[in-house]
Amino acid sequence: MSQTKVNDELQIQAVSHSLVRSAIAGIGVSLPSKVVTNRELEKLVDTSDEWIETRTGIRERRIAEPNMTTSDLCFEAATKSLADAKLTPQDLDLIIVCTVTPDTPVPATACILQDRLGAKQAAAFDLNGGCTGFMYGLATASQFVSTGKFKNVLVIGADLLSRITNWQDRGTCILFGDGAGAVIVSPSKDQAYGLLDFHLRADGSGAPLLKVEAGGAKLPASVITAEKRQHFLQMEGRQVFKFAVHAILDGVNTLLKRNELTVDDIDCFVFHQANLRILENAAKQLKIPSEKIISNVQKYGNTSSASVPIALEEARREKKFKKGSYVILVGFGAGLTWASALLRW
Repeated sequence: MSQTKVNDELQIQAVSHSLVRSAIAGIGVSLPSKVVTNRELEKLVDTSDEWIETRTGIRERRIAEPNMTTSDLCFEAATKSLADAKLTPQDLDLIIVCTVTPDTPVPATACILQDRLGAKQAAAFDLNGGCTGFMYGLATASQFVSTGKFKNVLVIGADLLSRITNWQDRGTCILFGDGAGAVIVSPSKDQAYGLLDFHLRADGSGAPLLKVEAGGAKLPASVITAEKRQHFLQMEGRQVFKFAVHAILDGVNTLLKRNELTVDDIDCFVFHQANLRILENAAKQLKIPSEKIISNVQKYGNTSSASVPIALEEARREKKFKKGSYVILVGFGAGLTWASALLRW
């Protein structure tokens, strides 16, 4: 081996030894109080409660009131996560808001939130990863903490998908809901615990399968785009279903293989809550016992990047895992993107 390669190897080893383990130090959730049931949707489109539940497992979803913004949900979730971590806004070094429904295109919702929280020392930016957004944000936060650049990072998955849902399209309007979930990522107090591994992927060839056509540089907002309803979500349901199952399988299997673990070693699996049938299909193929799968899509619908942190908080509240438990998180969505994380609680 050349001297240059030896030096490179030594530098890599030095960096790896200097890294600290990151961990989730606090969790907070915010959900609108308004509940919209399948029965209510029967009045809007040609559908039925039975049809919706049979195909998706969804019974109801939370919908934000007209005067509510994404930053409103972020603020409540952030405040709860800070309290859970026993921190104040002044302790934050970075705020990442993962969303496809920002308050405004400019400025970033994270900056609006930073000011509202009074987190004067924190940098702030938005991240658009579709429904995978929170997972991408969690991985990003972990890198900043692990390298010692930042100590406390606030990551929020928040979306008001009701604002970009075509309520005349029965194929999509039955699926989505609003919500926010936040976590604080900080150095782990014990290096044997925390965020152990990440697996992030993307396949841009699938971009047309889940999209909002207008509102960007390609198709700026106009009377024509509004009349054509091009500012609403469009989805090719069957193809997205197949992709979602593949994403879960790839996300779980990659982490298990890389960390020499099996399904039996994992106490809890928290998957993006898009469709109950997707979760059931993936669980069957992975041979995951039903009691290890968190499922709340029945109550909240698909809350996009908020679904994983909301489900994680629910799993913690229901004591689905304990100190020392291995947990796998998987998100998947527009892009197409998907990501998974292995953590030891």
